Amino acid sequence: MSAETLNRFDRIVAILIQLQSKKIVKAQELADRFNVSLRTIYRDVRSLETSGVPIVSEAGVGYSIMDGYRLPPVMFTREEASSFVAAEKLMQKFTDKSFGAYYESAMFKVKSVLRGKEKEWIDALQAQIIINPAETLFNENIPNALEILFESIAEKKQVFVKYQSLESDKPSERNIEPVGIFHENNYWYVKAYCHFRKDYRQFRTDRLLRIQRTDMTFQLMHGNLDDLRKSYDDSPKTKVRIRVDKSIVKYIKSDRKGYGFISEEIKKDGIEMTFQTHSKEGFARWFLTFGDYAQILEPQSLKERLLEIVENTKNNLL
Repeated sequence: MSAETLNRFDRIVAILIQLQSKKIVKAQELADRFNVSLRTIYRDVRSLETSGVPIVSEAGVGYSIMDGYRLPPVMFTREEASSFVAAEKLMQKFTDKSFGAYYESAMFKVKSVLRGKEKEWIDALQAQIIINPAETLFNENIPNALEILFESIAEKKQVFVKYQSLESDKPSERNIEPVGIFHENNYWYVKAYCHFRKDYRQFRTDRLLRIQRTDMTFQLMHGNLDDLRKSYDDSPKTKVRIRVDKSIVKYIKSDRKGYGFISEEIKKDGIEMTFQTHSKEGFARWFLTFGDYAQILEPQSLKERLLEIVENTKNNLL
């Protein structure tokens, strides 16, 4: 059997697994995954149909498998089994307690179909891998935040939240329509329409003090998450320029993107960095973590706010 025949066989099996994993799968999605032409995908799908797999196809929509058709569990390779270990560790540390528990339950089901050698392989790895997130991602008092948000997005139901923003001294209460969730710069964010602000806002999950389901349905039709995030990126920002001692640059590189980093330029007396930030308050407090090695070049309003924070800190220490 030629290598080409084996590759095609593996691809067809993988296509079948993907068709069983989703309600609708588009031909272009399959072509992109396997880096082949649409014509090749059409041929592979016809091969599955010829072998007796009841595939339903609809032009412009995609492929689906007829309800009720299922194959016995597919055996996993040792490498695939290894990926479960990393996924389990990430789910335990980068999601809330509720989702972590659901994933643990799902993993028991996955492990139940593994061969003995693969189970031993996972056991050997599991105790030797530790993952610790850099930041607290969720309020410990609301262990099911992600569960409620996922449910809200799927069922199009509003949620009530109590939220502590960085710019405000007191938390606010509001009803939101979650559109999507993303992880960026060490934090989870919720993109949602806020009925309190009458506009789209981003909410950091670790600043949610309370979250609860409601029976109220969405009042608006929302676009996709990518488009909403682009509109946020295009919203008004403040230009900030700072000069940083060369010895400290390596320590702030991992964080600066989250504060709107644009570019840097090497100067004789340090590294000049330019930012476009949505929050001067957030930038000011981040700057204080390395402020004794840096200087603000602009804007003047940011300098004044920093002086206020430093003065208040000084008074609190006296």
